[in-house]
Order: sequence, then C-alpha cells, then structure tokens
Amino acid sequence: MMRVFVSGCYDIVHAGHIQFFREARALGDHLTVCFASNEVLWLHKQRRSSLPDDHKRAVIAALDMVDEVVLGEGLEEGLDFREHFLRLRPDILAVTEDDKYAPLKRELCAQVGARYVVLPKTPPQFSPVSTTQIVKFIRAPEVAPLRVDFAGGWLDVPRFARAGAYVVNCAISPTVSLRAWPYERNAGLGGSGAWALLNGRDGVASELDLGVGWQDPAIISETGLCVWRSGLRPELELKHNSEFLRGRLALFWTGHDHDTPDLANRPRDFDAIERAGKIARDAVWHSDLTQLAAAVRASYSMQLGEGMHALPADVPGALACKYAGGGFGGYAVFLFAESTARDAACTRKDFRPIEPYLATR
Repeated sequence: MMRVFVSGCYDIVHAGHIQFFREARALGDHLTVCFASNEVLWLHKQRRSSLPDDHKRAVIAALDMVDEVVLGEGLEEGLDFREHFLRLRPDILAVTEDDKYAPLKRELCAQVGARYVVLPKTPPQFSPVSTTQIVKFIRAPEVAPLRVDFAGGWLDVPRFARAGAYVVNCAISPTVSLRAWPYERNAGLGGSGAWALLNGRDGVASELDLGVGWQDPAIISETGLCVWRSGLRPELELKHNSEFLRGRLALFWTGHDHDTPDLANRPRDFDAIERAGKIARDAVWHSDLTQLAAAVRASYSMQLGEGMHALPADVPGALACKYAGGGFGGYAVFLFAESTARDAACTRKDFRPIEPYLATR
C-alpha cells in the first residue's frame, strides 16, 4: 500500500483544501491528514481555532478521499506532525508549491525514506480563497454607512496631505449592503470604501493602494462625526455622536456622474482647504451647527472656484451646501437650521433625508 501524508492548519476546511486532498490521495492508496491543534494554531498563527479539535477531526474524517486523521500537537514550527510521521512512516509527504518549510520536511522524509512530493499548481476547480479571507468575510458587517465630508477634502490624499491640517466628515444612513444599495452608484459618498468593508477587506489599505484618499473607508469603518488629522494614514482626533446634526442633513442628487480622478491634478487652494478644515474641526468640538455651516460654505466656495456647477440657492432653511465628494456631479450635502425645513425640502424629488450614523459596538 502506498501511503500519503499531508499536514496543515486546515482551520476552516474549504474547497481549495478538498482539491488538494483529492490530488494528494491520487498519489497513492491511503491518505492521512494531520491538522494543527488549537494550541499549535494559537502559538504559530496567533488566532483561535474555528472549531474544537474533535469537531474539526470529524469534519475532515467525513471526506471521502481521507482515510485517516491525526492531530498535530508538536510545538516545532512547521513540523507539528513529526511524531505521527515517524510513527506511521508514510511513503509520500505531499505539499503545495508555496510550502515554507521545505528544508525541514525534506530532512524528516529522509529519516523514514519517504518521498517529498510537491504538487504542481493546477487550475483551481473553485475560486481561490484562504482561511484568512474566509475569517475576514465572516467578520465583515452586514451593513455599512456611506459618508459626507464637510471640510478638508483632498488633504486625505497622501500627496496632498498636510501635517496639522484636518479632515471632517460624517457617516450617514440609510446604510448599504451587498444586496441593497439605496443610492446612486459612483456618486461621491464613499461607496468603494463601503464595498471593501462589506467584503471583509481593509478599506483604508485598498484605497491607498489605488493612490487615492483614505477618508471614505476611515469614516465608514469608524462611524459617527469625526475629525481626522491629515497625513499619509488616518489619525482620529475626535469622534462625536453627531446628535446636533440629527434631522438637519439632506442629499441633493445633481443627476451627474461623480468624476474625482479627472480633477485630481487641477490646481486648488490648499491653504483655503486647510482653513475650512480648521473651522469645521472647532465646530465639532463645540457641537456648533452655525460654525459647521460656515466651514461647509467655505468648502463650497472653493469647489465653485475649481469649476464645479452651482447648487440650488432657493432652498428655504438651508444654512449651507457643498458637493459631498471632490468631483463634478454626484451628490451634494445640504445642512439645515431646523428639521422642519429639511423635511420640507425633501418633498422635492431631487432631495432625500439622511441621518448621522453611529454604530454601537
């Protein structure tokens, strides 16, 4: 009988593991699978096992291509299966091409006369996934807010960042999910950041990898009304419950697509952007709606100077407005003195009410 041995964490058994087990079993007549114990997983991966060891053993043993399951309890990194391997003396140790412990395993094979077989990469029968990706997806929220920014926009982009400057923004509801998206797409509300979060990805890293700003995923993940210090990465100075904004926010849909990348290299007054950010930051510290409106008006003035189209000026009760993102078109945020004025404006088909969003953790 040709005995084959494989080992790994196999913390969450997925289709990629099944394919590997099947290909390993095809090398011989009997397949032994060794999985890392809860203690070993914690020692080398710094995470708890997804299942108790006896449950995981039962799951793997139920697979039709697996003949025997053993528990790896050795504390030597990469060789938690040494004791079982020396006892069973298999004919083949099968590994994947990305095996990190090849020298140690080849030496172990030499001790019992086993062959060290690297299974070549074959076209995956399923979309590639890792245990880490699965864990992230499980931990991903069911819903996420979008966001509006009040001042400091562009200073979240690393090449435009200024030490000591501020970016002020607010997470908003209604929320979005992978199945429901009650907003226009690509409209300047941070949808890409929300999409990354819903799919279990690090939104800030995803945006920075694209060379764009971090404020969207930062506020969507943090929630609330936030003051950030400008820099290469987000640094939170203040998180406010945003109650003074409740009933006073609305979105206006301009009917145009959002196109920030096309504007990224245009000249802009970063001194004025920084001043508006400082006004907004002080407004948040004092829960001052009037001062926040002043920061929004200053930001809107700069947007007009950059060539953006004028927003409606005949909205009763509106204290200030600005485009919610940095590009032409998309959504604009309106700030109202009273909730009654906000609600009256939202009887128009191009306005919709929104509220600050603060997640309870």
